[in-house]
Amino acid sequence: MLIDALPIAVNWPPLLAAVAALAFGGVLKGATGAGFPVIAVPVIALAYDVPTAVVVMVLPSLLANAWQVWRYRAHLPASGFAGRLALAGLVGAVLGTTLLVRVPGRALMLTVAALLVLYIGFRLARPGWVLPNPLARRLAIAVGVTAGTLQGATGISAPLSLTFLNACRLPRPVFVATVSLFFVASTASQIGALALHGLLTPNGLALSAGALAVILSTMPLGEVLARHLPAVAFDRVILILLAAVALRLALPG
Repeated sequence: MLIDALPIAVNWPPLLAAVAALAFGGVLKGATGAGFPVIAVPVIALAYDVPTAVVVMVLPSLLANAWQVWRYRAHLPASGFAGRLALAGLVGAVLGTTLLVRVPGRALMLTVAALLVLYIGFRLARPGWVLPNPLARRLAIAVGVTAGTLQGATGISAPLSLTFLNACRLPRPVFVATVSLFFVASTASQIGALALHGLLTPNGLALSAGALAVILSTMPLGEVLARHLPAVAFDRVILILLAAVALRLALPG
């Protein structure tokens, strides 16, 4: 695995693919406020493996989202909805990291591919679906645990977490505050679980810090693009890219 030791001779094609995915993920983060693991994790997993992808994303997920929680803290729902979702995600991430350690790599790759297909299919089939607020509050704990488990095992919870919150039709500041708090909680517990299982090595943290630098450097571009490009066009480009990545992940070898 890449996280075990820095390579003496750099294999440039997968490294450049990983950096490009991180850069595009940063653009997505700047444009939409969420979702950069959906782009970065599959490409890094394809170039290396799922555990490497999960470790590389921990510092970007923790610190970029912590900054957004602070920035949008005044918009956190007063009902405790965001807190329940975040605490449930914290528990789920520990369970998911256990699966990351024990489940074979090929099974994890196929799981990531399946999650991407589900995400794309739901976005295309039900773009206007709305989840009533009372039902959303009742589902928050179950969704949080399940999404946190996906986060811990594959590094991607968007097929559930983002779809669930999008369906709640929260105002953008409330959405950003809520989803960022969920990612901070789930990633914080994920980091502890990764360290416990021996996956969070100094080399892995160094790679994650590099990923954070790439993402932070490209987020401003996403903010600019969001002001000048139609949201629908940007969304379609992302879905096409994700479909291609899912297909490649599903192919053997």
